[in-house]
Amino acid sequence: MPEKKAAPATTLALFDIDGTLIRRAGPHHRLALVDAVRAVAGVETTTDHIPLQGMLDPDILSLMMRRAGLKPAAIRRMMPEVVERAQTLYARRCPSLENKVCPGARMLLWRLFRRGVPTGLVTGNLTRIGWKKMERAGLRRYFRFGAFSEHARDRAGLLRLAVRTATAAGWIARGARVTLVGDHPNDIRAAQANGARSVAVATGLSSAEELAEHKPDVLLPDLRAIDLETLFGFEK
Repeated sequence: MPEKKAAPATTLALFDIDGTLIRRAGPHHRLALVDAVRAVAGVETTTDHIPLQGMLDPDILSLMMRRAGLKPAAIRRMMPEVVERAQTLYARRCPSLENKVCPGARMLLWRLFRRGVPTGLVTGNLTRIGWKKMERAGLRRYFRFGAFSEHARDRAGLLRLAVRTATAAGWIARGARVTLVGDHPNDIRAAQANGARSVAVATGLSSAEELAEHKPDVLLPDLRAIDLETLFGFEK
């Protein structure tokens, strides 16, 4: 007898990566972007004075190349190769991130996994960079899918894509409660733009005071301080 397919879940948990699940991961990501531009475009660039937190990798690369004097048409032409090279470089260099997991993140993911709650990534990282970080942090097994920086123009678009993907796959029911966990005002704005629940954690570079100004549904010092009812807004 064929195995009965599980009913779609009524909740979906989505997570940013940097500052939310892992922190202080080292310079390897930044250097992969710099070295990719050098290899493909033949120019020296830097991420200095670029507010990396909360940005999408392709936007960071575009700004780096513009500051190096490249024209928009040249940037568009070279971007696919730069993106591919950056991911390859990072995959080769990424160190172990087991000791870089944010407080409470591993336990929260385990509890979601045990409850059968579908869990995905919504991140400014390029696809292979994001997955490599999760692999090296020992968190890969908790995530069914992800929406990554090359998939949409902004973080709100990535969240929309993630919800559509989970719905189309039959993992969640239409109208399921969706929560985005992040550490930056851009994560809060993305959730608000999509009618999702916003859980902000002050484990990244944004202070609790800065996050509070954007009115997330929940604001926490770290993920040790949350239960699943609060995560999804269920009454206790």
